[in-house]
This record gives sequence, structure tokens and C-alpha cells, in this order.
Amino acid sequence: MKITFVMAGGFNLTGGERVIAAYAKHLIQRGHEVLAVSCPSPPIRWREQFRSLRKGRGWIPDNSNEPSHIRHAGVPHKLLKAHRPVVDADLPDADVVIATWWETAEWVMNLSPNKGTKVYFVQHHEVFDYLPKARVEATYRFPLHKIVVARWLAALMKERYGDADVSLVPNSVDTAVFHQPSRSKQSQPTVGVIYSTDYWKGCDVCLKAFSIAAQTIPNLRLISFGGDRLSPELPLPADATFVYRPSQQELKYLYGACDVWLFGSRSEGFGLPILEAMACRTPVIGVPTGAVLDLLPEGGGIVVKSDDPEAMARSIEIICNLSNAEWQHRSEQAYTKATQYSWEDATDRFEAALLRAIDRPEQQKVAEAPKVAGLNVLNSSLGNSQPY
Repeated sequence: MKITFVMAGGFNLTGGERVIAAYAKHLIQRGHEVLAVSCPSPPIRWREQFRSLRKGRGWIPDNSNEPSHIRHAGVPHKLLKAHRPVVDADLPDADVVIATWWETAEWVMNLSPNKGTKVYFVQHHEVFDYLPKARVEATYRFPLHKIVVARWLAALMKERYGDADVSLVPNSVDTAVFHQPSRSKQSQPTVGVIYSTDYWKGCDVCLKAFSIAAQTIPNLRLISFGGDRLSPELPLPADATFVYRPSQQELKYLYGACDVWLFGSRSEGFGLPILEAMACRTPVIGVPTGAVLDLLPEGGGIVVKSDDPEAMARSIEIICNLSNAEWQHRSEQAYTKATQYSWEDATDRFEAALLRAIDRPEQQKVAEAPKVAGLNVLNSSLGNSQPY
């Protein structure tokens, strides 16, 4: 098949792009012809730069040439010169064209049939406060075959948007990147967390939980990494280890240096750090968002209430106070759960979902559907929000 992924916001190191790159790479290895096309993020306004500098976050860089999972995977790609809708002239004729973000779903709906059967790869329910809610929700009602990454998204598409015929393809983890051998507890009890200043990532809850647990666990240490620079509005403990944008090779060592990993996102489509930590044999304490309820109840960690740092702190104490044998058992449970489903398995399902989309009789309705209006000028309120 000839397959085109239509993206937005440039090419970068987001978790959503990691998933797209993994599928593109594996599909290419199977003999498919794959191309990723994206428009760059909108230009950064001076007031946004000023606000970032004032808050101590530093200068917002141009992301047009930043490292990306697509580039790292060697996937053929095309970056448009301006932030604008992707149109027919930007794309080759193909068998399948895949929208990867609500905005790209609008663009894909307006493409001609010779650009391919139209598919919507849904990695999150993107009805966020900073986006035009009515337009976002409308994309989930488009007559596109949807591929979703978690059970909660499949249920949502059926219950809220009336689409029960979706393909569920859970994410996997690359064990060539995320892997650590069996080990004992750390000599110094250690907690890990992704650092992010985005409210919905819940880093503030995780840091509060750590500070509570540190009152009862001697010498409790924190390891953190992320794509945001440290901000005075969200400080880390004075003796915390922080790595800004670690290399792919560093990630497994950071995960593997922890006794427990914290996942406190208030909103999440899947939550790749859960799988990444578990593949590195680190149990996870997570809130019931994304794929937590699909992954943790079988012993890979502990599920706690959202926005409850006290409950998370109690779970940190439970994990850190386990005997070495008990902790090793939890560690192996996490590893077993994370690695029982591979990217090869996931690609089998993704490939089958694309073929299912091509064969659906509804595809004629997509070809005949009216164009989506209002795409000549992009919504200026989107600012520099990143997809995925």
C-alpha cells in the first residue's frame, strides 16, 4: 500500500509522534510505501516569547529543525514551508491517507479521493479548553474509519459520537530502546516523574506526593526529565536529578534508576511513559487516565485517585517499603505486562485496520461528503499548541 500520514506542528519528540514513527517504520519494513507530511507550527509571537522569558522558561525555539522521532526512524517526510492546511497539491496519490490530529482530520476530509481512503488515527480526545471545541468534536463525527489507542477512546467514540465500528490498536513499546535487566531495589529509595509545566500533565500532583512521602522515607530521591526547562513556578527539590531532553539512549537508564515511576496526568490519550517505565522493570503509580486501567491492575503498579497527592504519597511509601523480594516481584510483573505485546503485534492490527478502512462500504460516503468549510484561514487562537 501507499500510505500518507498527515501531521501538524512540525516534526518533534512528542509521544504521539513516537507512535506514528513506529508504525511508519514497521510498515516500510513490510514493503509499504510511507510518507509523513506536516505543516510547521505557527510563528511564535513576541508576546509569547516575552511571557516565556518573564516566567523563567527561556526563549521558545523554532522547532522546524529540532530532533524528531520521524527523522530518527528514517521515515520519508515532507515539511511544508508555512503553517497552513495540507491540500491535494502537497500529497502524492495513495491508497490510504491518515489524519493524526483534529485539525488534520478537517484537511483530510477535504482531500480528493485519489489521495487515498481516509482514516483518522485518534490518540486522544482533543476537546481541550484552548481549542475550538465545536470544530474538534465535529471531527469525531466525520465518516472516517477511526483507529484508537485505548479502550476508553473506543468506548467514547461509540457512546458520544455514535461510531461503534472503530479499530482498537493499543500502543506498544520498543524494547530495543526501553529495557533494563532484572535488578534489586535502589540503595537509595528513588522516585521518577516526567517534568512538564502543562497543567494537564499533573506534574504538580506528583511533586506534591513526593514531598509528602519524603517526610516519612529517609533520603528519598527524585529523578526527572522532560521537554520543558525548569520553571520557578514548578520547582524541583533542591537535590533532584533533572535531565532536559535526554537522548533516546539515556531514557532506559533514567527509568531503570527508579524504584517507582509516577504518572499523574489529568488528561491523557494513552500515556507512553507508563509502558516505557514498566519495560524498564519499574513499577508505576498512576491515576485512572489513558491506558492506566488497561496496564496497572495486573500487578505492574498501583492505581490511585486523580488529583490526590496524599493517596499517591501513601502508594510511594508502600512500594519503597517492600522487601527486596517483594519489589522484584512487582518489577517483573511490570516488565511482563509491558512486553507481552510488541510493535510487530501492533503493526499487524494497524495494517488490518487500514485494510478494513479500504473495504468499508462507507468509504463511498466519504468520497461524496461535502467539503469542510472555514479552512482558508487557520484559527488564530491555536497559538503554538502542539498536537498529540
